[in-house]
Amino acid sequence: MRYVEEGGVRLSAIGLGTWQFGSTEWGYGPTYANQIAGLIVRRALDLGINLIDTAEVYGIGRSERIVGEAIRGRRDDVFLASKLFPVGLPFMTEARALGSARRLGVERIDLYQQHWESPMFPARATMPRLKHLVEQGTIGHVGVSNHSLEAWKRCEDVLGGPVLSNQVSFSLLQRGPERELLPWAQLNGRLIIAYSPLGQGILSGRYEDSPPRNFRRWSGNFRAGAKARRRPLISALRTIADAHEATMSQVALAWLIRKPNVVVIPGASRLEQLEENAAAAEIELGDGEVEQLDSLSA
Repeated sequence: MRYVEEGGVRLSAIGLGTWQFGSTEWGYGPTYANQIAGLIVRRALDLGINLIDTAEVYGIGRSERIVGEAIRGRRDDVFLASKLFPVGLPFMTEARALGSARRLGVERIDLYQQHWESPMFPARATMPRLKHLVEQGTIGHVGVSNHSLEAWKRCEDVLGGPVLSNQVSFSLLQRGPERELLPWAQLNGRLIIAYSPLGQGILSGRYEDSPPRNFRRWSGNFRAGAKARRRPLISALRTIADAHEATMSQVALAWLIRKPNVVVIPGASRLEQLEENAAAAEIELGDGEVEQLDSLSA
């Protein structure tokens, strides 16, 4: 496994996202939630993956409980990240963090992130409360998710210290973070945590003939026009994957983690998929291959 060291933390370049744990919209069912999800977490730790990302809103707390049960007895192997869903009132921040920690079965959450920008949870109201949680040891680091660069900087100004990371949608299909967020993170020793690094499965090549059966099928990315536009990119991914005796998903992940200050958190529906994702850390893409993918995804 490859690791990224920044801001005093050491994270596996390939992490594990757990939105699908216990969330009915993914349609994976009770066997997945009650058995397979925990096996995926434990196998991830065996493979050297230490970044496990969840949120209070995933399955309305169920994802946190599944993760908490799975890491029992292995707390030192995990850099544990969760998120505050910014609905309610800012004075609830501490209680919500403690609720997440209780569901996770830990005394300290390594990275606690504000899930979205929100007028209900402005930086001036939320960041001082998060700073207090750091000072009392309930959380290790403050992060944000789905924040613009302006909002990220504003959070830092109010916090009076580093907001370690910004978790955003980032992939060959969504390269917006490269414009402002990533250069600033690289210059200032911060991290970009890339969610949906496979475009919710599109970059695996699995859904070119038919869409997924769950909520993703309604995304515009699965419509005929979008498929036609990305056909050259999918073809290039397939060719590069064949050259490396890898999968298209692995190439898409390797393209992302080649960038300094970037870690990725793909989900996994099967143990085999998790193992495939982890192995992407060992793929070294050539400059020409990267340039080809860059040109086809711009």
